[in-house]
Amino acid sequence: DHLHPLMDDVKGFLDEKVNEYNVPGFIAHDPVSVPHAFTKLQDIEIAGFFAATLAWGRRKTIIDKSRELMALMGNDPHAFVLHHTENDLKGLQHFKHRTFQPDDVLYFISFLSDHYARHNSLEEAFLRGQGFDMTDRLSAFNDYFFSLDYAPQRTRKHVPHPQKKSTCKRLNMFLRWMVRQDSCGVDFGLWKRISPGELVCPLDVHVDRVARRLGLLNRKQTDWKAALELTETLRLFDPEDPVKYDFALFGMGVEASKQ
Repeated sequence: DHLHPLMDDVKGFLDEKVNEYNVPGFIAHDPVSVPHAFTKLQDIEIAGFFAATLAWGRRKTIIDKSRELMALMGNDPHAFVLHHTENDLKGLQHFKHRTFQPDDVLYFISFLSDHYARHNSLEEAFLRGQGFDMTDRLSAFNDYFFSLDYAPQRTRKHVPHPQKKSTCKRLNMFLRWMVRQDSCGVDFGLWKRISPGELVCPLDVHVDRVARRLGLLNRKQTDWKAALELTETLRLFDPEDPVKYDFALFGMGVEASKQ
């Protein structure tokens, strides 16, 4: 089952880049550093979910804002979502990151509070789809996330839906953190009921640019179908763990944008 010779070269090149970027040194300057401050499963999930949700703009700002939010939750996010008082929530009323406003934070807390009252892990929230493909999982997650009666319309833009053409970059990044498992120490590999082979590559401007330059992505739009197309190509390189190449594509994209 050999790749096209040119693609063989690309795979070799990307494998080298994965080894270069998928290292503990990657953590400090990436939003994944936010959940790495915690050791308890639920704290890692909640910190990761917020850090991924806030992941637009400069990485330093994303990390700072995510840490600020964790501090407002007493750096004990699982206990906070389960046991907060009305008074505790007042501390969140001034939190903002770009278009993520206090109303959005409060709805996220309500959802997490409702979920963790009934489930041990946030993984349950991603196991609701009928099929086993990520389009189905993320669509079902979106329906579940907004199933509380008082979900504000404005909060919908913060949780992507694959049917709405979004690349779902932030959710795919969060899933990468939770699901991928290797000995490199960046991703957590805490969730066992979703396999790394099912993951979809997080597609942002950096990854998009590099993937096109390397001939891994041809679709004109940068949307959910593009994320699926890129992942299908990466599965040719490693069907069990296609999304490890996110490290290579993202890392090279960031380096190129600094030049």
